[in-house]
Amino acid sequence: MLPSSPRYLVPFHRKRVPHFFTDVLVMGSGLAGLRAALEVDSTMSVLVTTKEELHESNSAYAQGGIAGVMDPADRFEDHATDTLRAGGSLCDPEVVDSVVREAPARIEELMRWGARFDQNEGRLALGREGGHGRNRIVHALGDATGKEMVRVMTVQVRKQEHIDIWENTFTIDLVTLDGVCRGALVWNPQHGKTMVWAKQTILASGGAGQLYRETTNPHVATGDGMAVAYRAGAVLTDLEFVQFHPTVLYIAGGSRSLISEATRGEGAHLVDRHGHRFMPDYDPRAELAPRDVVSRAIVDQMERTRHPNVYLDLTHLDPEKVRRRFPGIAATCADFNLDITRDRIPVRPGAHYMMGGVRVDLSGRTTLPGLWAAGEVTASGLHGANRLASNSLLEALVFGFRAGRGAGEAGAHTNDSYQAAQVENRRVEPPNERLDLPDIRNSLTSLMWRDAGVRRDADGLNDAAENIGAWSRYVLARQFNDPSGWELQNMLMLGRLIVEAALARRETRGSHVRTDFPETDDAHWHRHLEFRL
Repeated sequence: MLPSSPRYLVPFHRKRVPHFFTDVLVMGSGLAGLRAALEVDSTMSVLVTTKEELHESNSAYAQGGIAGVMDPADRFEDHATDTLRAGGSLCDPEVVDSVVREAPARIEELMRWGARFDQNEGRLALGREGGHGRNRIVHALGDATGKEMVRVMTVQVRKQEHIDIWENTFTIDLVTLDGVCRGALVWNPQHGKTMVWAKQTILASGGAGQLYRETTNPHVATGDGMAVAYRAGAVLTDLEFVQFHPTVLYIAGGSRSLISEATRGEGAHLVDRHGHRFMPDYDPRAELAPRDVVSRAIVDQMERTRHPNVYLDLTHLDPEKVRRRFPGIAATCADFNLDITRDRIPVRPGAHYMMGGVRVDLSGRTTLPGLWAAGEVTASGLHGANRLASNSLLEALVFGFRAGRGAGEAGAHTNDSYQAAQVENRRVEPPNERLDLPDIRNSLTSLMWRDAGVRRDADGLNDAAENIGAWSRYVLARQFNDPSGWELQNMLMLGRLIVEAALARRETRGSHVRTDFPETDDAHWHRHLEFRL
């Protein structure tokens, strides 16, 4: 347990806060949360809470696409094999097989709802990304697949009279009684703290990329869902496996924008400051090697050339095809006076995706009764030690569907009577000294990038653990009044768990690279590390 780690972050008493009752509570408005809400039977009430606006999630920023066997020449077995190979032998084969077989149904469902996936002569235009042996990536609007999928799902959700949506609502903590999740304590600027009582709760709050200074994730991705689940007693696993996307736009002072892996799937090359195409030096698959391989190669090449980035080169490709296939990337780069058909794009790795998270079974059920989970907040067994490109949107849809169905069925068999249980948390006396929360947060993200980033070793990880422990001792004991404090507490808690997991796993596997233990050690580490408060 972390120093002075609280069970609940804020003081509350059931007689002093408003109460809201719903059959199913869904926390998160990405694809997983929206798909879960849609699967709950319309005879039941559903409340979707989201930290900011409904559209603000990692899902909406996903460029590449969604993987699925949609070509008659492709096979489920091939998609499964590619997934297992990328996952560093830690994927659950049963989960992988079930998810890839469900992919066509979930994709076709989106098409029936109006998703405008790109086509070529009346058929789906299928792309290829790193780690895939075939073209099986379904994409939309060139490089805005996530945005289109979220649009379609949002339209469907807003049509449902039994689904309420609370935007700009922060989930402070899950509420538990007698070892069962009973809902959550939430906060928004209009009503302050509110107790939301639910027969079943679904966690779909996304990832934690904001723990790192360099990240593709939006500012909402601070690991809140993993932290609240941990405090409530759910099992977290595989936290050492953080995926770093190889190609993030790197311009000093500019936002860190994702440059989709699909660019390399269409033939883009990675070159260093001297124009040398270096990926064939590291892997026979060159630019189409899995993300962990490409990220490591880029970091090595940056060191060899003493340059802060490498370059993505599309200048040898057909300009019209490039503009048509990647309109969003072209527009982003144009803001910095870069023409992607003529100029090389400066890139470097950035934190992108959490393979680890709240442990769930095939149905999306967590180890905490009454709590389900789906999407990036989970460790479902699909990704293992390294996620295969474009399997994330697929996982969100499949497990969102499963968690929604499971929670709905469980809620329907729960006693109809609600009760505001006798749960409370007392106020603690605040310390006199003020804290500079932005400074601590910046220090934390810089520390995580330096010591728990693409490459790790015992010295750096021990230094990170010591610093996070020191900050935690005076931050976790406080009771803050707004999201800036709660986010920092969640980030410190999750950051320490990631560091502990990375220290414990003394080998290199998938996205977890220990320079002091460079080999994969199946004899000792072909297993999962679990954390439970």
